[in-house]
Amino acid sequence: MVRIAVLVSGGGTNLQALIDAVNEGSINGEIVFVGSNRMKAYGLERARLNGIEAMCIKDEALLIDKLTELKVDLVVLAGYLAILSENFINHFENRIMNIHPSLIPSFCGKGFYGLKVHEAVLARGVKVTGATVHYVDEGTDTGTIILQKPVMVEEGDTAEVLQRRVMEQAEWIILPKAIDMLANN
Repeated sequence: MVRIAVLVSGGGTNLQALIDAVNEGSINGEIVFVGSNRMKAYGLERARLNGIEAMCIKDEALLIDKLTELKVDLVVLAGYLAILSENFINHFENRIMNIHPSLIPSFCGKGFYGLKVHEAVLARGVKVTGATVHYVDEGTDTGTIILQKPVMVEEGDTAEVLQRRVMEQAEWIILPKAIDMLANN
């Protein structure tokens, strides 16, 4: 059983999908910690409501110490809007996963996060977008791709509507699946 830490910066909808998957038994693992770089991130409250230790830790060295103390096997970035240092990445090498709301290599890298991704997708006029789970390396959205799932862009979509569809049809499906794949080798 894999010991998981989830890092969030906002509402924690992907965190909720992971909590649900663990509770349903579709992830061979346990979420042992939720951390945030933002004190008011609702993801911290989601964790607490589910009996998961949660706290805001802005200092990366303290975060490394906490995750090491908890013997975390996997760090999952679920809407974590902070760039991790090379030291953090090396400390948890090949044990950090990120969910990104596009089909990498499209609409990724510096400046592409959250609603900005979906706004760019609509501005470009593409017909298919989706989500990607990838390992984290020193680059921004450049790590090895684990899973991707396409989502159709529909006529009349707003960025908010498309964001919700990508979460429901892709992110909340492939993130738990990728973690379970890792947990089961």
